[in-house]
Amino acid sequence: MSEKQIEQALIRQVTKCGGLCLKWISPGYDGVPDRICLFGDGKIGFVEVKRPGAKPRKLQRIRLKKLRDLGFPVFVLDDPADIPEIIDEIKEN
Repeated sequence: MSEKQIEQALIRQVTKCGGLCLKWISPGYDGVPDRICLFGDGKIGFVEVKRPGAKPRKLQRIRLKKLRDLGFPVFVLDDPADIPEIIDEIKEN
């Protein structure tokens, strides 16, 4: 399964749950997660999508840590089976 297929599965499932799954592009600030997932009541989470078994690059790890340090839920997704758990965690925070 490719990264793009996993990302499309994330978008479908977030949308099905009534949320938005927006592509995050930040010119001049590389390494940000691929997707911002938004749900009602101000629930937000960041998701870095990878192909199965792949890990974030060093700069991505730095950006993910910074977001976590700021108190945001941050996830690395490399298996579509993990999507329901990620959605549940975002909606619970």
